[in-house]
Amino acid sequence: MKYTRFFLFAFVAAVLLTGCKSKTNEKTGAAPMAAPVVSVVTAQAEDVDITNTFTSNIEPFAENNIASQTAGRISSINVEVGSQVRKGQLLARMDDVNLAKTRMQYVNDSTELARLTELYNIGAVAQADYDLAKLSLNITKKTYYNLAENTYLRSPINGVVTARNYDKGDMYSMAQPIFVVQQITPVKMLINVSESLFTQVTKDMEFDITVDAYPNEVFKGKVNLIYPTISAATHTFSVEVISQNTDQRLRPGMFARVTANFGTNHHVVVPDVAVVKQMGSGEHFIYVLQPDNTVKYQLVEVGKRLGSRYEIISGINEGDKIVTEGQARLKDGVAVTVKN
Repeated sequence: MKYTRFFLFAFVAAVLLTGCKSKTNEKTGAAPMAAPVVSVVTAQAEDVDITNTFTSNIEPFAENNIASQTAGRISSINVEVGSQVRKGQLLARMDDVNLAKTRMQYVNDSTELARLTELYNIGAVAQADYDLAKLSLNITKKTYYNLAENTYLRSPINGVVTARNYDKGDMYSMAQPIFVVQQITPVKMLINVSESLFTQVTKDMEFDITVDAYPNEVFKGKVNLIYPTISAATHTFSVEVISQNTDQRLRPGMFARVTANFGTNHHVVVPDVAVVKQMGSGEHFIYVLQPDNTVKYQLVEVGKRLGSRYEIISGINEGDKIVTEGQARLKDGVAVTVKN
């Protein structure tokens, strides 16, 4: 009887202890996780310029290799690399011995034709002899002026000397030009434009030009030539853009970015902090606040970067409330608390 009471007492105590422990767990158990706190803004739409940027290298508007048609010794060099030259300016002179001989022949042929003309007028010279003398003088004249042009080397354009490959007294061998003269007022750039813009590019259309040498400056250019064919391989067409370059700060060989405005689009623009980039995929998302205070993980198509904002081409609408702070703890469908 004594043992029966003991076991009964122990059983009741165990039941009471278990009940108390359950109540304690209910009262002191872990609290539900608090909803993430986020900041939101309302998406706004505005007019965004439709711009396209093309890359190119700056080229001289014209380039001439100055050389003689025949090999010979260079008698004088009159300009150096970097010299500004005018059209018709003498740059170098070749040995003129052959020119002197040809000039003498030209004078003799002129004198002979004058004598035969007097005789021809009185009928003392046959027509064939008279015609032969005129032909001989014409050939000598052309030979003389051609030889003079290749003895006294002049610039055919206004420009700058960008290369000099020989010195005074050198034997010119026709392996390379004596000078290279480039016209850099204006300069030109050749860009490849998508065929979708073929009807929008017009003669004299304006472009903005930037180069790394002057990072904070924009130079002006315009379309000078539109090539009439489209490449079947790249589906682009070539456009020549020129810049007047009156101060000659743009130089051949510079890398240029050529930008044109093709109108405007009315698109949503959002702060850049609202855009979440999916690592490894190149896709972009924005958390959009729903009426029930949950967030939706929305795929968007991003357009231009506008300073600290992004143009959104598709994915959200004007008036949507988008998350700009607190995305680190979010996932699709999570309930959030919106910060005032």
